[in-house]
Parts: sequence; structure tokens; C-alpha cells
Amino acid sequence: MSAPDDTDTPWLTPDQQAAWRTLVALITRLPAALDTQLQRDAGITHFEYFVLAVLSEADGRRLRLSELAADANASLSRLSHVVTRLEKRGWVRRDTVPGVRGAFAVLTDDGMATVTDAAPGHVRTVQALVFEGLDGNQVTQLAELGTTLIGQLDRGIAAGTGKA
Repeated sequence: MSAPDDTDTPWLTPDQQAAWRTLVALITRLPAALDTQLQRDAGITHFEYFVLAVLSEADGRRLRLSELAADANASLSRLSHVVTRLEKRGWVRRDTVPGVRGAFAVLTDDGMATVTDAAPGHVRTVQALVFEGLDGNQVTQLAELGTTLIGQLDRGIAAGTGKA
């Protein structure tokens, strides 16, 4: 069996390779650090916190599961598993959507108390791990780069280049 022909592969330049490795380190280490803090201080994962936070900001503290999945950057399947765990803790309940298929996730009072209690420690951690040491221009650049990369990722997934 012969080796594949790599002559058409656009290999990373040294600058791209350095940037890529930095990005990989960031997307690997930051979620782990956020999970560690939230599990230690609030007994929840970062994703569970994020779902609770998104619901806390929604009108009536309720969203259709499909909308919540999109807002939480998750598949409907992953979100459904998390909502089930949050239901068991009494932090979320599911309500039917009248006349159509689907359900709402509704943040309960206990869920609101959980996210409210967890928020200060989480925000302190985000400030310390992400924003301390960045000036206003760097924060703007971070937001612009993140938006550009998310758009590129979404286009690549839609085109079949990557899978979510």
C-alpha cells in the first residue's frame, strides 16, 4: 500500500502552527479549569451552569429545548441529557409546547437560586483566567476573533468539512 499523495495538502505555516497549538491549549485547558471551579464551589459542571444561566436570562426563564440547545452550543441530544440531570435536582422542569411537538425547559426557583449562588465565583474565575491582563483593545480583538472563528466553524460544519 502506498502513502497518500500529500502534494495538495495546504500544510500549516510555522506561524499558523504556533497559533494552532496555542488555540488547542486554550480550548483544552480553559473548560477544564472552569469545570474544576464550578464543581468544587457549586457541585455543577460548566455546561450545566451555562444551561442554567441561559435559562435565567430568558423571558419567563423558559426556552424551547431546540432554542436552548442552539443558545448553549450543544446538540439536542446532549442538552436533553443535561436537562434530565437538572430535572432530577429540581432545578429545571419540562413543559409541553401546546399543539406542537417539543418541550420547554423552565428554570425553577431552586435552579435560579443555584445559578445566582454560583455566579459570583464563576465570574471571578472568568475574570482571573481570561480578562485580567487584557486591555480593552485585546478584549475587542478576542471577541472579533471568536466571532470570525465561530462563523468559519459553522460554515465548515455546514459544508461537511467537520462534524459537530
